[in-house]
Amino acid sequence: MDYFVESFLAALGLIFQFDPEVYRIVWTSLEISLTATVCAAFLAVPAGVWSASVEFRGKRLLRRSLNALMAMPTVMIGLVFYGLFSRRGPLGDLGLLYTPTAVIIGEAVLIFPLVMNLAMTGVDSADPRLLPTLRSLGATPVQQFRLVLSETRMSLLVAVAAGFGRAIEEVGTAMMLGGNIHGLTRTMTTAIALETSKGEFELGLALGMMLLLVAFSVNWLLQSVDRGAG
Repeated sequence: MDYFVESFLAALGLIFQFDPEVYRIVWTSLEISLTATVCAAFLAVPAGVWSASVEFRGKRLLRRSLNALMAMPTVMIGLVFYGLFSRRGPLGDLGLLYTPTAVIIGEAVLIFPLVMNLAMTGVDSADPRLLPTLRSLGATPVQQFRLVLSETRMSLLVAVAAGFGRAIEEVGTAMMLGGNIHGLTRTMTTAIALETSKGEFELGLALGMMLLLVAFSVNWLLQSVDRGAG
């Protein structure tokens, strides 16, 4: 018990003394995960809204495919992109492996099905009279899209936040594509795994606290926006 208490106090010291190593890793994590989330949401949110608003053949299959992709092991995504980005792979000449760009691509692909699925669910849970009313009033597809976005903005924000939460807690893809390189691709999760295996429990615990702080901050932000919208 004494060991844990001492480690906990040492971890707090690293945080409140603004240890440069801790905050460098935190910043790298936030930069990579936020970029991946923005890239995924830019495509997944419009795709989800459109798919939920329009009836077409294969819609049920699309749902099932998204659910299956959400459950895909993250190391499989890392493995596929590792093969694509490695020197002998078809995209090896781009030199993306073990760079932040490779991690961003992997995480964006990882969270795309989650964000799109939640976006579809958010539109489905809206007032069922919304789309028929817009169509009866003669709204163009673009106008319908904008109004649906406005009416379901909280649900869509939750979808994006869930994607960010999945991205920032990712280990397998970040490790395989980023290589856990100090000062470049070392994120909170990969650093926690590394430092704990090295016996640097204090640093790992400090990073774990910061990871929890980010998760709680996102949740608080969502609740604040929800109250503001209400």
